[in-house]
Amino acid sequence: MSQLVLFAIDICAVALLVFGLYFPRHRRRDLVVAYLGVNVGVLAVASALSASDVGAGLGLGLALFGVLSIIRLRSTELDQHEVAYYFSALALGILGALSTTSVWLSGGLMALIVAVMFVGDHRRMLRHYRHQIMVLDSAVTDQVALVAHLEQLLNARVHTATVQRLDMVNETTVVDVRYSVAGRSGAAGAAKPARAGAVR
Repeated sequence: MSQLVLFAIDICAVALLVFGLYFPRHRRRDLVVAYLGVNVGVLAVASALSASDVGAGLGLGLALFGVLSIIRLRSTELDQHEVAYYFSALALGILGALSTTSVWLSGGLMALIVAVMFVGDHRRMLRHYRHQIMVLDSAVTDQVALVAHLEQLLNARVHTATVQRLDMVNETTVVDVRYSVAGRSGAAGAAKPARAGAVR
């Protein structure tokens, strides 16, 4: 009976994670299917293994290896927060399948995962910090001048600026910029349109 309760808690938790947090915030439909499939798949496999002679640790290890392979061999780009949702869905499925003497403990851990994702992925969490890869229409070799130029373009404070490619022939600079804006999020869009566009 307690196992069925854990199954129900897991389904509610992953539904809240996917439909209450991820999709309203990021609107990527294909990953909704992926998160639900990972959660229910791990739940089913781990539950079957816990009732058989095969070690549950081996089964969970194989499940984790499979998810890591999916993430590593993906054909489309995933952001780090989307990878975090993958592991949250995986962890919820594992907690729902493990036999435990305390349903409240497993349920509490599931609630903790959802709560951490709610806070960590909230739009107000470190909302002034941004990350862009920018292509500049000039070849800038001086780091101080590069930072000053980026701060002028972005109207923000640049924390790190890492040059990824410097083309002296075509006079372009590809730079990874981590910066923070002091005001509204719209201030980040103050970049001048002269080939200083962000590709990410």
